[in-house]
Amino acid sequence: MQEELHQLERNKVWHLVPRPSDRTIIRTRWVFRNELDEHGNAIRNKARLVVQGFNQEKGIDYDEIFGPVARMEAIRIHIAFASHMEFTLFLMDVKSAFLNGFLKEEVYIKLPPGF
Repeated sequence: MQEELHQLERNKVWHLVPRPSDRTIIRTRWVFRNELDEHGNAIRNKARLVVQGFNQEKGIDYDEIFGPVARMEAIRIHIAFASHMEFTLFLMDVKSAFLNGFLKEEVYIKLPPGF
């Protein structure tokens, strides 16, 4: 969990501010997952800070969902094109991915219990 928070701080994703009384605060929680090897043994525990989706209100950004996930088809096409063009591919392990964009409004989130 601490590593996830450090990643967010390093990427300057948020700033800690006093809680404003006139704004809606979005609650967050931790989602835990075990990363498994090819034999099904747990090799690493992962923690992700996520927004509690049940706090959404219909009609207010209800249909907007962002998930930076690469589809397997896109990866296959990329490898096939690189092979056809005789490009050299390099492998990179990404610990955290962020969407590049700017928000037009201020968003306030509440850190999960314990922080």
